[in-house]
Amino acid sequence: MNAPHVLIAGGGIGGLALGLTLHQIGVPFTVLEAVSELKPLGVGINVQPNAVRELLDLGITEDQLGKVGVPAQEWALVGQRGQEIYAEPRGTFAGYKWPQYAMHRGEFQMLLARELQNRAGTEAIRLGTRVIGYETNEVGVTAKLSHADGTTSEIKGTLLIGADGIHSKVRAQMHPDQPPIHWGGSIMWRGTTRAKPARTNSSFIGLDTHRQRMVIYPISHVDSDGLAEINWIAEITVDDPDACEKVGWFGQVPISSFAHHFADWTYDWLDVPALISGADVAYENPMIDRDPIDTWVDGPVVLIGDAAHPMYPTGSNGASQAIVDARQIGAAFLEHGVTPKALCTFDAKFCGPISEVVLRNRGDGPFGLLTMVNDRCAGAFEDINQIISPSERADFMGKYKAAAGFAMDALNGADPTIAKGARINF
Repeated sequence: MNAPHVLIAGGGIGGLALGLTLHQIGVPFTVLEAVSELKPLGVGINVQPNAVRELLDLGITEDQLGKVGVPAQEWALVGQRGQEIYAEPRGTFAGYKWPQYAMHRGEFQMLLARELQNRAGTEAIRLGTRVIGYETNEVGVTAKLSHADGTTSEIKGTLLIGADGIHSKVRAQMHPDQPPIHWGGSIMWRGTTRAKPARTNSSFIGLDTHRQRMVIYPISHVDSDGLAEINWIAEITVDDPDACEKVGWFGQVPISSFAHHFADWTYDWLDVPALISGADVAYENPMIDRDPIDTWVDGPVVLIGDAAHPMYPTGSNGASQAIVDARQIGAAFLEHGVTPKALCTFDAKFCGPISEVVLRNRGDGPFGLLTMVNDRCAGAFEDINQIISPSERADFMGKYKAAAGFAMDALNGADPTIAKGARINF
């Protein structure tokens, strides 16, 4: 039979992971990416063990991942006075078979793009080409395209995968009545600073309260001078319903415009003002997501990644879920062929559960422990065990990890999503 051809709208982490997966299992594809040149944009992300397992199964090596990030050792929540609320090891330090990586998002995307082009050829990614709509028919789908030079065109395929992010044109056509982007009042400032890591050489730290906090973690190995590239996110929640109009989606701002919120955050183990002021540049954006939708599928079209389930970064699993989506689409193709049935199988398995993760993250995700502390003692305590018991904290975190798909025992005992050497023969 004739080989199908899969169109992938978007060359972000999810789209590139899907391209690598389809190349691995022998399915022809084209990635259609709006930008004319891929650049290492963004700041830090965490890639959880469930997604790292998939990357290693794709043939991405730990050495490659170690050049764009660092294995995470610890995840910790710390109260407004610097007291520990909860801490646990992460990745292989916790007993997972796979590491968790904290890394620079843009460098990671570039790694995936280089690897895809090395394996499938430079033509696998068509730059300067945005998917702006689609038409379905009895034999497949026609994607409508706009190009960097202002022209438009069409391309036919068997299936279309919308991996085009929170502003997805594919999703907008699939769900024309979807509510606008949701903003809960939180504004984030992001930056990186060369500094000494706190706690361990690779600790993820959530500091202070649910209404004003810092998230801090290294995204590089410690050099001989004891310093690493530290990713930080400074966050406040405001009550002004118009505040979202006063900030850019992702705009550069002077550090002086927000540093005053954290001016007295100095501890014997961490100097937050120095960390913020040490950055060369800072970026401001509101924390946003979208309300869940009841399906990610429209016949031969499916959504993955942020197009399907854009979520607050409170759980550090948006990029991880995009990678898992890509691999699960590949597994569905192996079982059902490159068909709408495969897309429906994927949708039925994941749309509901991952929509619940979106809502968990909107409710502060694992940072919900900070909310619990605030509700019970206004954030002031001497002994956290008098406020929340160790078992209650562990249960809270365990439920989140189970919902997000990286509960350790279940993940360690799971078969590979795609068996080694599995391919579709056409």
